[in-house]
Amino acid sequence: MYKRILLKISGESIADKDKNQTLNCEKLNAIAKEIKNLSDKGLQVGIVIGAGNIWRGKFAKKINIDPAEADYMGMLGTIINATALASALKNIDVKAAVMSAIHIDPITLPFEENNAKRLLEEGNVVVFGGGTGKPFYTTDTAATLRAIQIDADLICMAKYGIDGVYDDDPNINPNAKFIKNLTYDQILSSKLQVMDLSAVELIKDKDIEIRVFNMNNPRNIEKVVNGENIGTIIKRGF
Repeated sequence: MYKRILLKISGESIADKDKNQTLNCEKLNAIAKEIKNLSDKGLQVGIVIGAGNIWRGKFAKKINIDPAEADYMGMLGTIINATALASALKNIDVKAAVMSAIHIDPITLPFEENNAKRLLEEGNVVVFGGGTGKPFYTTDTAATLRAIQIDADLICMAKYGIDGVYDDDPNINPNAKFIKNLTYDQILSSKLQVMDLSAVELIKDKDIEIRVFNMNNPRNIEKVVNGENIGTIIKRGF
């Protein structure tokens, strides 16, 4: 159904919470295998990964770190995760590159729009680290921005333990209602906590679809790309 996608993964999805470790090798390798399946079928895959397994901005207030500096710490965390995922992909013979808005030689390539497209067209999975390179923007905004820049057809927004979009937090409110279809305007008018509203503003006039789904089963990535009816579909209009 699609030629090029942007996969947004949370840092929590690759953490080992049972052992209180930053990375869970089994989770990382399982995600890498699912991405390989997509790449082997000719799909071009870009990835933005968060850093919630390493650093969360809310800790900054507790230890009195400047908010901008805290955001840069988070960006560095995304580069660590991006490098780990790219390495897992290379270990199973997938061509992969890490591009970052904050370039760290020799670990990353500096982000450049045309080079990113060229790498994708050459069959590389491109993992984008470093967020937007600017403080006060989350990886939701980074994912949306990169999707627009690489001309992605679809953003796969993989959530940790949540099946899609609800009208309230299902972890707190057991009566929260699942929402199957949404438009960008509905998100903005209702201020639903699907993703940062700044990210929605970026994409609201674009013909890029977003699918929000549960990442607990890594195979859901392929199901979404194949058009299976899981998760929440977000579009400019229906």
